[in-house]
Amino acid sequence: MVGTAQRVNRSELGTALRVLREASGKEAKAVARGAVMSASKLSKIETGKVSPSADDVDRVLTAIGVSEDVKIEFMDAARAAATETTAWRLIQRAGLHKAQRQLQGIEARMTLLRVFQPALVPGLLQTPEYMRAVLSRHEDLTQESVRQTVMARLERQDVLQDPGKTLRFVITEPVLRWLIVPATVMVGQLDRLASVSRLPHIDVRVVPLAGPKHDIPNHPFVIRDDRAATVETVHAEIVVTDPRDVALYVAKFDGFAQDALHGDGMRALLEGIRNDLLPQRETH
Repeated sequence: MVGTAQRVNRSELGTALRVLREASGKEAKAVARGAVMSASKLSKIETGKVSPSADDVDRVLTAIGVSEDVKIEFMDAARAAATETTAWRLIQRAGLHKAQRQLQGIEARMTLLRVFQPALVPGLLQTPEYMRAVLSRHEDLTQESVRQTVMARLERQDVLQDPGKTLRFVITEPVLRWLIVPATVMVGQLDRLASVSRLPHIDVRVVPLAGPKHDIPNHPFVIRDDRAATVETVHAEIVVTDPRDVALYVAKFDGFAQDALHGDGMRALLEGIRNDLLPQRETH
């Protein structure tokens, strides 16, 4: 069966994982615990009631303790099958703060993060004031939901202090001039970006408005370890794990990073935008 893993479709993947687990002699509870998921979720994956993400498959295979060759074949099958779309309303219904904690777990295991943002300051770089201002725009979010989400996102930001990770951010200049928040909040946010950009394992770049451009900033996306790209659209979050598709996002990120300002040049741009905002801050 192992040799046919690449031909296993999504509906068969759970059954294949169950067969592997049973062949290993490990109980479901032990594998679920090792995969950091509930026994109920593992059961639903194995019976085909829940479609596993590539990350789910990776964790289950690691918990089972399969050989590297087997893992490669099953992960290829999982990634080829996996383009997951989850509507924001479903994420919100489950709890935005819970989604933040799930991301925290994923980011704890990664070593390389790339974030492209043409819409908002990336969540890992947001100040608490910026977070609250953005979240509070959503009338269907209660004050308690906003509070819990802000706290969970701030906990996620602990990853910024981990020198063992490489974190790369590319932001377009309009993000820093788009006053979806009061000018006083944006000034504080710019100061935060300048401060974080001085950490040696963090690369913050800004694509300036001036100069020729070689690509179009269609939408935000995040790439983790070249294994998955998460795309944010108006109605949903899309997770892509097919290596060919992930490579497209890596190339797009690298193109914008090449055109972007970084280091002292980037910080000088931030200072110029900050000076433009200061008069507006005085009148708000």
